[in-house]
Amino acid sequence: MSEESNTVLATHIEGVCCISFNRPERHNALNDEMSARWREVVRDAIADPSVRCLLFRGEGKSFSSGRDVSQLGARTDNESDLSFVRRHQDIRLEVLDAPKPVIVATKGYVFGGAFEIALAADMRISSTDALFAFPEINYGLVADTGGTQMLTPLIGPAKSKYLHFTGERIDATTAHDWGVVDFLVAPEELDERALTLAKKLAAAPPNAIQIAKQLIDQSWAGALRNGMRQELLAQVTLFAGEEYAQTKAAAIERLAAKKK
Repeated sequence: MSEESNTVLATHIEGVCCISFNRPERHNALNDEMSARWREVVRDAIADPSVRCLLFRGEGKSFSSGRDVSQLGARTDNESDLSFVRRHQDIRLEVLDAPKPVIVATKGYVFGGAFEIALAADMRISSTDALFAFPEINYGLVADTGGTQMLTPLIGPAKSKYLHFTGERIDATTAHDWGVVDFLVAPEELDERALTLAKKLAAAPPNAIQIAKQLIDQSWAGALRNGMRQELLAQVTLFAGEEYAQTKAAAIERLAAKKK
C-alpha cells in the first residue's frame, strides 16, 4: 500500500463506513495527495450499497487543521484557481447530496476546509477539546467550499461574520451553545458515541432516511448551491489580487518566526 493511500483510512462496521484522516503528525492537515485520496474514499463509500452511513473522523489529536499551509495557493499541472476550488466544491456538494446519513466526529483542530467538511455532515458530535475556526481571513482569503453558506443558517449572520471576519477560534462548548455542533462528549467517549450514533442510523430504513434527508434539506438546497458558486468566484478574484499575495507572505513569515 502506498504512503498516499495510508493518509485516509476506511473501515466498515455494521453498515457504517468510518473514514479517517491519517496524518496525525500534522494534525491531519489537508495536502493535495490526502485531499485526493479522501475524495476517492468518500465517493466509493457513497456508491457502495453495503454502506448505510458515513462517519468522518481523524486519527491523533485533531480532526483536521484544514489546508496544509505549505501548499496554500499552490497548483499542480498548471491547474487554474477556478478549477481547483470548483473540484473541492464538487465533493462538498456530493456529501451534501449523499442519500446516506453522514456523521462527523470532531476533536482538536477543526479549521478552514475541515470545518467545512464538518458543516456538510448531517450531524456533528464533538469532543470537548475541539477548536473551530475559519483562518482564511489571515491569508487574505475567504471560505470557499460552503463555509459562509452552511454556517450562517446554523448560528445567524452576526456570529458567522464574527468567525469569518476575525479568524478567531471558538471552543467546543461555545460551538455547541451556538449550534455549530449537535452533541458534546468527553474526549475518551467521542469515538464510541459517534460510532453508536452512526450504527443507529445505518440500521434505520434506508429509503425513509433518504427521503427525510432530501425533504429537510430542500428548504435551503438551492440557495446553498448559488452561494457556493458565489464563493468560487470571490475566491478566484482574491487569489489574483495583490492583497492576497501580501497578506499570505506576512502570515507565512509570522508562522516561520513562531517555529524558531
